Amino acid sequence: MKILVVLNDPPYGTERSYNGLRLAGALSRHEGVEMQVFLFGDAVGCAIRDQKVPDGYYHLDRMLTTVIRHGGQIGCCGTCMDARGLADD
Repeated sequence: MKILVVLNDPPYGTERSYNGLRLAGALSRHEGVEMQVFLFGDAVGCAIRDQKVPDGYYHLDRMLTTVIRHGGQIGCCGTCMDARGLADD
């Protein structure tokens, strides 16, 4: 089964991106699932590594790593990254 999760909300402030990545992580663990996550708009901030968040908060960059570890793919909108001054790395 092929699944695409598209996220648009910022990494923090709402729980939409968090819930989307929870779902993507859970589904990516299943046999026969091809998971893809695409980040655009403010959601490109989810892919920033080593974010400093208060104790008890979730780390979305680590949640993306979980999807990748289970064979999933992550894509980011290049225009959205440019608009926020984010590099490809």
